[in-house]
Amino acid sequence: MNYGHPVMPLGRFNTEVKERLLIIGGTGFIGRHLAREAARQNYEVSVISLSLPDNLKKIDNVKYYSVNITLSEEVQEYFKTKSFEYVVNLSGYVNHSSYFDDGINVFNVHYNGLQNVVQFLDRELLKGFVQIGSSDEYGDSPSPQSEIQRESPISPYSLGKLTATHLLQMLNKVELYPAVILRLFLVYGPEQDTNRFLPQIIQGCLNNDKFPTSKGEQTRDFCYIDDVIKAILKAMISPVCFGEILNIASGNPIKICDLINKTKELIGAGKPQYGLIKYRKNENMELYANIAKAKEKLHWKPIVGLDDGLNKTIKFYMHNAHE
Repeated sequence: MNYGHPVMPLGRFNTEVKERLLIIGGTGFIGRHLAREAARQNYEVSVISLSLPDNLKKIDNVKYYSVNITLSEEVQEYFKTKSFEYVVNLSGYVNHSSYFDDGINVFNVHYNGLQNVVQFLDRELLKGFVQIGSSDEYGDSPSPQSEIQRESPISPYSLGKLTATHLLQMLNKVELYPAVILRLFLVYGPEQDTNRFLPQIIQGCLNNDKFPTSKGEQTRDFCYIDDVIKAILKAMISPVCFGEILNIASGNPIKICDLINKTKELIGAGKPQYGLIKYRKNENMELYANIAKAKEKLHWKPIVGLDDGLNKTIKFYMHNAHE
């Protein structure tokens, strides 16, 4: 598969001293895009993850290390010789298992892993820490979800994300820890793993397959990867945002069935079988963001519309379908 898709230029170039950026969980979809753009902007980029990526997925001028952040000894050993001006925490994984069905492990990855990083990371040189949160932290709260709402997590995954949010907000409040929480809604774009929702829909349509979906009555908010990367890099160097939660999303809701139909129309093929997949237990049927705070405090707004983003994403999978 060709991983040469360029993120749109974001501007910053520093030809003098390189500042060091650590991306935790940087081998996934968002992490690869972030590492590529940060290296382009002349950061000295390091990535830690559970396992090292294969050579095709490595980004030029990025250093990779295998570290399990849930193991305090491994984290402590890693940070003995390494310091960073900036950290972005993308660790963990989306998993909606119940508490008694592996949910405790999901929680531990997201909360205990962060605790280990905060404990052993050199605080003296740290200028900015970006915690990647999730729209799932809102749980079943009414839409459009805004940062002032009381969260209502409905899974160990969302609870793990939320407790990480509260830990960093507490550290900022009492110890001025330079952390900001970006609560991402649904991110999409080229290079996303093919087991995720939109790539599966695209592949099904490209193959003109019959493929199962839910009824698609859920309303969701999809934000293109380039806009998300821009928000992360901007938040990282914006002290006015430290201690804050910011929704990062398009602000334009769409029903899942409409998104599937739009994808089908753009490709001109595909046979979605609506209603064959059941909704998740306690699934929030309307999950979309109020992004006014990000516009005001971060001076950020998404610029890639859904039609444009879908076309770019579809072209990527068309060109890489058989590799």
